[in-house]
Amino acid sequence: MEHTAFGVYGIMIKDQKLLVIKKNGGPYQYRYDLPGGSLEMGELLEEALCREVLEETGAKVAQWHQLGVVNFLYPWTYQETTENNHICVFYKIDQLIGDIYETTIDFEGQDSIGALYVPLADLNEKNASLPVLKALAYSKKGIFSAESCRLKDWEVLSESSFDK
Repeated sequence: MEHTAFGVYGIMIKDQKLLVIKKNGGPYQYRYDLPGGSLEMGELLEEALCREVLEETGAKVAQWHQLGVVNFLYPWTYQETTENNHICVFYKIDQLIGDIYETTIDFEGQDSIGALYVPLADLNEKNASLPVLKALAYSKKGIFSAESCRLKDWEVLSESSFDK
């Protein structure tokens, strides 16, 4: 049985560094992830992007444009499901206003423990989520690939990969 997750995610690259959050739950726990997440009732995609980025980073999205939609299908045991279908709408964030939270404000549903800019060269399959890896490929090629992927394996980390 498959679990489906749908979310919007922002790619902000500045000085060869990617804006990421430190994820503390779900299939990407203890990995760097893109700021973003699920829509709330009645929310437009862009409204969800702006809200999620603000909640997870403390900064306000001022300019953005949509890059494309991708899904990642991979094994993950969650409740009574054994596979996750993660559907992601990616946005390039062109401008942010405000400072980045090193530590986030805690509230129910918050799955970020802080935000930071990480050098692109420091991101890899051992410390990054699938959306971050997609952003990394985009940063290298300059073109967003809307090709989805199916993985046979996905490791949910049991300890932090931050600062390693």
